[in-house]
Amino acid sequence: MCTVVIRVPTAGGGPVRVLAVRDEDPSRPWRPLGPWWPELPQVRGVKDELAGGAWLAADDTRLAVLLNRAGGADVAVPTSRGSLVLDSLAGRPLPLPLTTLGFNLVEATAAGARVTSWEGREPRVAELAPGTHMVAHDDVDDPATPRIVAWLPKFAAAPTDDGGPGPWWEAWLAVLAESAGLEATDDRAIIRDNRPHGYPTLSLLVAVASLDRSGVAVTTGTLDSPGRWNHPHL
Repeated sequence: MCTVVIRVPTAGGGPVRVLAVRDEDPSRPWRPLGPWWPELPQVRGVKDELAGGAWLAADDTRLAVLLNRAGGADVAVPTSRGSLVLDSLAGRPLPLPLTTLGFNLVEATAAGARVTSWEGREPRVAELAPGTHMVAHDDVDDPATPRIVAWLPKFAAAPTDDGGPGPWWEAWLAVLAESAGLEATDDRAIIRDNRPHGYPTLSLLVAVASLDRSGVAVTTGTLDSPGRWNHPHL
């Protein structure tokens, strides 16, 4: 039940911006942003220690982040969705047939962003138009997702320009801080405790990324307590 916000500029209008909040079982081991894959020496990412894949990763030109959704392959032992992030950065197409559970795969470059969604049958690809978008465990900008309805207008109105008094992401973090006024179990919450919804996951990590012709800049910050907001040091 992670959440990703993407801002796609008009052509020549500046960098692509991404904010991602990771929800995961706090007991599942992981490694912070780093170069954990010798076979992909240019890739830095947040590694899942159990399955070996990544929640979010980037190289010099691309970024990919994986969100869970319902559905997926009807197999006895699904394969890890984290491998899809590494496949994306390696330039490999989606494996066919897909043997994972359902997902939203966000992929971004300096030229724009797209989201590949799959819950069984055929994958669907949404090329994101200029503007601000939000994705969680359903479709992009889904009007049936309470947190998108509650917070997408706020993210859309928040500036992410360079040259301000602080880093470009501060206005988006201010929206996150405002959203944390809700209980973490509220359907509208972004900083979440998903256990009442039947999932052992809580918000653990915030990542921000900027992509332009000069490359990809990613930074992350861990929340002090799972499912509870503090202003992370990015």
